[in-house]
Amino acid sequence: MLGHGTFAKVYHSRNLHSGKSVAMKVIGKEKVIKVGMMDQIQREISVMKMVKHPNIVELHEVMASKSKIYIAMELVRGGELFSKVARGRLREDAARVYFQQLISAIDFCHSRGVYHRDLKPENLLLDEEGNLKVTDFGLSAFSEHLKQDGLLHTTCGTPAYVAPEVIGKKGYDGARADLWSCGVILYVLLAGFLPFQDDNLVAMYRKIYRGDFKCPPWFSSESRRLVTKLLDPNPASRITISKVMESSWFRKSIPKTVRSKEEIEFDAFNCEEDESKSEKSKETLNAFHIISLSEGFDLSPLFEEKKKMEKEELRFATTRPASSVISRLEEVGKAGKFSVKKSETKVKLQGQASGRKGKLGIQAEIFAVTQSFFVVEVKKDNGDTLEYNQFCSKELRPALKDILWTSAAAAVVDHSTVA
Repeated sequence: MLGHGTFAKVYHSRNLHSGKSVAMKVIGKEKVIKVGMMDQIQREISVMKMVKHPNIVELHEVMASKSKIYIAMELVRGGELFSKVARGRLREDAARVYFQQLISAIDFCHSRGVYHRDLKPENLLLDEEGNLKVTDFGLSAFSEHLKQDGLLHTTCGTPAYVAPEVIGKKGYDGARADLWSCGVILYVLLAGFLPFQDDNLVAMYRKIYRGDFKCPPWFSSESRRLVTKLLDPNPASRITISKVMESSWFRKSIPKTVRSKEEIEFDAFNCEEDESKSEKSKETLNAFHIISLSEGFDLSPLFEEKKKMEKEELRFATTRPASSVISRLEEVGKAGKFSVKKSETKVKLQGQASGRKGKLGIQAEIFAVTQSFFVVEVKKDNGDTLEYNQFCSKELRPALKDILWTSAAAAVVDHSTVA
């Protein structure tokens, strides 16, 4: 057993087939139903299925028996961030790394319409490499929970970390409320104590309402400025997550001695054709390949749920030469500030800026159906699916519009040849 609460126990468990260790949360159904918390458990499971991110504890599997619910999650061995802070304040560069990872995870949640609503150091775990992992989505809310005024109305969270508008019970923006909590966490990391403290809860709430706190003298001017903007009691003027990520303090980074996985893979990508392949023997598609590429024959929905908006690949046909397609993809990539590698039938684009799941990587490959008809397959290689889909819809599709195969060009293809 790793720990236990009122309704659940968490065990260190092992997959008998793969040998992989997981944290198994075992929840007693009867207790949960008795206190009316089944909706909260279902919500936590739904959220964790949606938010797959390097800085969020991963949900592997959910099982159930008549009396128990079993949630297999990523085993995070480094303990709570709280235990580090309990020993005293952190160095500014160490606090920055944790804060960057926290903001990356919360920005990703918000992009999926998920608001955590109980952010505090006790809900931030550390893995063996010291990376932060957000956990405990039991009090989270979806954008579907917004009332007609577009706000959330449930008062929840931990008093010392909760935003003033949440206490006010007049409705609040989940994203801005989460950012207030992030501001309290940043203050705690840098100071070693809470910004708002009082033995009397009502007195503490008054301080939170007024934004009544002071930064210790050891705070740098940049960190002081950011904390003040985060702990603005007025949610309308509080700094947004995009502005946090643009701030000078946030953008400072510790020098990296090791390149990212995406950069290594991009450099290792060999676009050059195999010398043994002649021009005539380059990969072509037969009828079976074409059928398998057709959405009408795609059987994957029978085996897995995948939202249309979360597709990680697209295909299109063209009668333009492969060299024209490669050139166009290269143009689109460079316009979008991607690094580009190419060959006669492949292109790889590597984003330079880090997104919600690292740097976006896109790979395109051209297959010949006939000498004058090609199918182009574009896939997300790494990074965030939502960012990939946005790039495809806003940048890639419009740029390729004039080279797509249309019904007017249908005569170019001899269907008997394809069949």
